[in-house]
Amino acid sequence: MKTQNNTIGIKISKIFLSFFGVGYAPKAPGTLGSAATIPLLLGLSFINNIWVIIALTVLLILLSTYTCELIQKSMDVHDPGWIVMDEVIGMIVTWLFIFPSTKALELFLVFIIFRGFDIFKIWPASYFDKKIKHGFGTIFDDVISAIYAGSVVYIIKNFYLIN
Repeated sequence: MKTQNNTIGIKISKIFLSFFGVGYAPKAPGTLGSAATIPLLLGLSFINNIWVIIALTVLLILLSTYTCELIQKSMDVHDPGWIVMDEVIGMIVTWLFIFPSTKALELFLVFIIFRGFDIFKIWPASYFDKKIKHGFGTIFDDVISAIYAGSVVYIIKNFYLIN
């Protein structure tokens, strides 16, 4: 029975970490995971309370870190491409800088700028990506990239008056 429970737990964890299978796309799973987050952002905007969204994001980070570590240990891998929950979290964190905006141009900026920072991994994101061989490193490099991206999106929105 324990093996069956482990198998079920691994399957559920894979569904969660792949953002319901998006991460299994044959090409650009990180980009697709980021794009697939946009409908989630639209849904979250209805909550209209930044503190609730922040609390949910922190909970998602903790759950993802824990689940990611369990899966990576059980499969003996580090940061496989199919794990895209880090991109989902990164998109949410980036969006929080302009919360509760749902304007198409601003969501496009969130997507493009986050993907750029996620791909190039400016320090300390690169440190977490390469040196921290734990679920925390897998998730947190995207959180750092999202903080950079969110700052840029915020500046563009508020100082260049994108409407």
